[in-house]
Amino acid sequence: MSDLAVAASAPTAMAPGNVPGDLLVRAGQVTALRLFDVAYAVDLKRAETLWAARAARAGERRGLTGTPPKAMAFGEPPLTLRLPPVPLALPGGDAEAQVTARVYDFGVVSLALTLPVADLPWSAFTVRVNRLQQAVGPGAAAGDLWRGLLEAVRAPLREALERPTGRVLEEDYLLAVVNRLEEPLPAEALAECVDLVPLLSGETRPLSAGARAELLRQRFSYYADDLVVLTWDRAFVYEPRQETDVLDVLEVANAQLLEMRFYDELLDEELPRIYDLVEAARRAPTLLSARRYARLARRLHGLVAEVTELTERVDNALQVTEDVYLARVYAAAMALFRVPVVSAAVDRKLQTVRETYQALYDEASSSRAELLEIAILLLIALEIVLSLVRH
Repeated sequence: MSDLAVAASAPTAMAPGNVPGDLLVRAGQVTALRLFDVAYAVDLKRAETLWAARAARAGERRGLTGTPPKAMAFGEPPLTLRLPPVPLALPGGDAEAQVTARVYDFGVVSLALTLPVADLPWSAFTVRVNRLQQAVGPGAAAGDLWRGLLEAVRAPLREALERPTGRVLEEDYLLAVVNRLEEPLPAEALAECVDLVPLLSGETRPLSAGARAELLRQRFSYYADDLVVLTWDRAFVYEPRQETDVLDVLEVANAQLLEMRFYDELLDEELPRIYDLVEAARRAPTLLSARRYARLARRLHGLVAEVTELTERVDNALQVTEDVYLARVYAAAMALFRVPVVSAAVDRKLQTVRETYQALYDEASSSRAELLEIAILLLIALEIVLSLVRH
């Protein structure tokens, strides 16, 4: 059954007294994002050269489209790559999705599958959003598709990847975008004419008043005719000017969440090893403990320096100065995705490593001082013995 057929059988989502009929979406898109951690860092200039040598079309590096660079800008603009379209087997019929990839300097590749939308009733638009999520979202049988697209990006850029990661860590997000309606509507009128809850939740059964209020809580508008509604795993964007800044900001927030999760898990794995190494150093003979303490302290110092440098690069991926609206959307997304919570966990674990490093440094210094004292006492004893022997 097609989206239009499903829409015809679905009840209208409009409130009584509003515009009759099903609101027509003239132009828009539905985009499924899947982000992967592929390396500790990426040399974007090298990646751009490698991609241009392998692909018919060069990659592109650009900042935000509708915002002055001094107001809000990427710290290091990502590399945008175009891939061939791919067929998608959606419930109700096949479709062809446009594919783009973005490579961030802090080691993240973001893949986007986009289905253009034209002349769909609102109910069919909601169906299209939910069907794309069912087809390529978490738990769907689309893992091979995403992995194939990732390899199509990663393989040509392998020489630009610094310390590629072996683990598979990923994030996903869904974007429903409306650029043009049958008749231009202010944001408030749009929110009254249609029910955004089925689109944002993916649920077909009615939700409670509390659940509905929570889903619609993160709403933002700058002009009278634009609207952004954020949830944990989806966002609705009404943007008649077709600017992509909000979409870019949401992608960056997801990329930052992914990287913070990576460093959180990395430190979770490192801390037990550190404790084991500390115990092994403490069990070593006194003559060897100072060297072991010093070697382990150097390793911990290197780990702290590396993670701190990379997390600062992630934190500075998007620099916000003057654009208050985008700053609010960005801050809300970061809070909604719990990036500050994960970042705080990383900071706490880094502090534990720093304290362990300091303790090891102190113990190494103490062991060296003890060895020096023993050596001095032995020299004194030797001098006494030699004096007795001579007399």
